[in-house]
Amino acid sequence: MTVYFKQDEPDTSNRLDGMKQGVLGKSLPRVEGLAKVTGTAPYAAEYPVDNCAEGVLVTSTITRGEVVSIDRTSVLSMPGVIAVVDDEKMSTRAAQGTANEAPMQGPRQVCYWGQPIALVVAETFEQARDAAKHLKVEYREDAAAPLDPHAVEPEEQEDETVHQGDLAHAMAEAPHSVDVTITTKGHASAAMEPHAAIAEWDGDKLTVHASLQMPNYNITELADALDMEEDNIRLISRFVGGGFGSKLGLSEEVVAAALAAKQIERPVRVVQSRQQVFQTVMRRSETTQRLRFAADGEGRLTGFGHEALVSNLPGETFAEPALQSSHFIYGGENRELMLKVARIHLMTAGSVRAPGEAVGMPALESAMDVLAEKVGIDPVELRLRNIPERDPEKDLPFSSHKLAECLKQGAEAFGWQKGVRKPRQRREGEWWIGTGMASASRSHSIAEAKARVTLKADGTALVETDMTDIGTGTYTILAQIAGEMLGLQPDQVLVELGDTRHPRGPGSGGSWGASSIGSAVYIACNAIREELAEKAGTSEDRLELADGRTAAGQTLADLLQGKDISQEGHYEPGAIEDDFTAAGFGAFFAQVRVNHYTGETRVDRMLGAFGFGRVLNASTARSQCIGGITWSIGLALTEALEFDPRDGHLVNCDLAEYHVPVHRDVPDLDVLLVEERDGAASQIQAKGIGELGMCGGAAAIGNAIYNACGARLFDYPMTPDRVLAAMPE
Repeated sequence: MTVYFKQDEPDTSNRLDGMKQGVLGKSLPRVEGLAKVTGTAPYAAEYPVDNCAEGVLVTSTITRGEVVSIDRTSVLSMPGVIAVVDDEKMSTRAAQGTANEAPMQGPRQVCYWGQPIALVVAETFEQARDAAKHLKVEYREDAAAPLDPHAVEPEEQEDETVHQGDLAHAMAEAPHSVDVTITTKGHASAAMEPHAAIAEWDGDKLTVHASLQMPNYNITELADALDMEEDNIRLISRFVGGGFGSKLGLSEEVVAAALAAKQIERPVRVVQSRQQVFQTVMRRSETTQRLRFAADGEGRLTGFGHEALVSNLPGETFAEPALQSSHFIYGGENRELMLKVARIHLMTAGSVRAPGEAVGMPALESAMDVLAEKVGIDPVELRLRNIPERDPEKDLPFSSHKLAECLKQGAEAFGWQKGVRKPRQRREGEWWIGTGMASASRSHSIAEAKARVTLKADGTALVETDMTDIGTGTYTILAQIAGEMLGLQPDQVLVELGDTRHPRGPGSGGSWGASSIGSAVYIACNAIREELAEKAGTSEDRLELADGRTAAGQTLADLLQGKDISQEGHYEPGAIEDDFTAAGFGAFFAQVRVNHYTGETRVDRMLGAFGFGRVLNASTARSQCIGGITWSIGLALTEALEFDPRDGHLVNCDLAEYHVPVHRDVPDLDVLLVEERDGAASQIQAKGIGELGMCGGAAAIGNAIYNACGARLFDYPMTPDRVLAAMPE
């Protein structure tokens, strides 16, 4: 039976707080943790499939043009080679920015260096890799392939454009104003697990084990790409070794494996190399952002301007939404916001680790630090003075707002020294030491979600949905929600995820997963509770369940009398999305040391305070925040995609040359969870946390660099050469 609930009003019942099991919100270990650390959790490429051939992608060596011919005979006689798949469906540009878009296909068109154009299949991976290197491809190259976003006329994204009041006049009249341009480099998702797929056909039925974030959308994409019915496809993605946006959409190895398995009539595995993942899947766009602030004598904003230039391939719909939080985080009645997209022939730009705010918030918060210095007030106080009571553009109430609490509690816990700040106040030997802070903000979204919950006759429960766990803790929090509702310990709840035979969840992306699928599980469990209440001779709101028993001592097995109860919860956001502005908020505080002679920056300590609704599991939530702060360190100091300006190929296409933060780069990190109940955010009063933790943290580091040594930088990452060049004499 399906129970449908469309949320049109805030839920202020706090129903989950009235349950008696006491497991929700606790710091419980991951239920799948043992399987992962012992190596028994199978990832996409690890499923044991008999008679499986190996495929290796062949990628283009031109920037723009057309594949004229592929000479299969050049490799078919090589040892172990079975086939060369060059179906026109291989000539794809995967629409990676958002899910639920089929790969765009064309007649052998090449749009960027590194685009997959064929697949070589052999008995072993080594044989396939060797043959892929020797496959002869003839191209017709188009010399006109713009690579520099500043060298083309960009397109304005009208839905992001805001003109309110007169910003130019406000800037001219304001006692204090800021006008700065800040740049960020492109980034790679850099997930630990490479993109992989194993495809197997049984007649006209296709089963694919793949590393995917959103099977609910990916199945539609694959059906479109192969011209099949979704009912004939099964996707399995039970464990995902990180995605960070790169696995939202369907990438080329999935389609290639399916086509090859059909052609050779046996299973085929395709695993992208680390270099291929970096070069072909997607990138975060670089950005150039102009921030303009006008403020009165006390630092209150009267004007707010944020313009951003990003890039993508021609025809792609995704544009890095760098302005997302700028629309609502601070006031200022005179507003100008504008997002422009330059069409260039670098690899596809898409969603990477908190798209939008991850790069927009550091730029915004760097500019706010400049304003605090000009006004002559404490940076925390500046932000407190500019928190709007309502959305300044839509004039909507906020569903909840914890920025002030995060700023105050974070400052106290960090030991923030209030007052007007001056750089170069503390030195230890070669090292300047300073502190900095920044606000955090991330738009909250919810999505349609379905989950089936079965309370079994033996008093255990089963939760089923195609929702994935990309390392965020979905298995555990769903066991906690079901356990809390049904009076069970989490180890009595079996959670099955990542299989499209199950009801469709919301997918793991946009930080909407936990609140959306958690609401669906809540709805299903509530329906089960109603049946149990009837059997127990009471009402649902009076039914108390704990440790498998009612308050009267009846066991679940007694109530069920040998029969299972199964309910499917179907959650859908309704008018609630249009009635409120919903977001998670937070604050970052950092202490750094900067070497006077080399410009090297080391992060001594960081703290983040975050408010994101109900905490479902304190341990996994804290882990998500720590991960976000770690990515902030990378964005601030080390991470940058470097493309060859001649042909657009990615120069640093592996983890040796693309510098993510490693253990010695990351100090002990502190996290404060500023818990709340946001009834307008979801049915379970929770908001997303996965991406909030990196939305602004880089600016706290940059601001601390300035406070330490006086080097004010407006280009990320703040590498030693840049810091040294910006230091005062």
